Amino acid sequence: ATCGPGCKYGECTGPNKCKCFPGFTGKTCNQDVNECGLKPRPCEHRCMNTHGSYKCYCLNGYMLMPDGTCASSRTCAMVNCQYGCEEVKGQVQCLCPSGGLQLGPNGRTCIDIDECSTGKAVCSYNRRCVNTFGSYYCKCQLGYELKYASGRYNCVDVNECVTNTHRCNLHAECLNTEGSFQCQCKQGYRGSGFDCA
Repeated sequence: ATCGPGCKYGECTGPNKCKCFPGFTGKTCNQDVNECGLKPRPCEHRCMNTHGSYKCYCLNGYMLMPDGTCASSRTCAMVNCQYGCEEVKGQVQCLCPSGGLQLGPNGRTCIDIDECSTGKAVCSYNRRCVNTFGSYYCKCQLGYELKYASGRYNCVDVNECVTNTHRCNLHAECLNTEGSFQCQCKQGYRGSGFDCA
């Protein structure tokens, strides 16, 4: 079985047929399923969609149960957690719905961990890290775009001279470079390539 455009988060099962991994959808399995929008809803109270999955959390005064339901808890109401709580050995602890969030100094609210600046993020050499609330994602470096070639997704150089996204002067030649471009004034003209006289 061969899949021309490839299956990003899934496997090829027939000619151009992808079987997506759980949490992903689309012809090439490149789209995240928003489980929070599914019927029946997977969480009783609140739902946070994540890349390929989701997290449940409860309103204040409720405790998250293993099956995603929320049980009323007097102790939780007293602690006043932002995203519900759990009881561990008789101790009440506030919860954060994602590994990319941590409990703030007050022990009740969740604050974002910037994985890009703390070095926790793992992006390949040709990708840059973009922080999001509770997570991060890897994006192609400037001057590169995501393309599917020879069985996988890769960041490939954008040829600004072909795509006409360069700002070269009318009397200049555009020269494509890895991740960028250069402008050179044509014969008989002088200047930076952006200005030619």
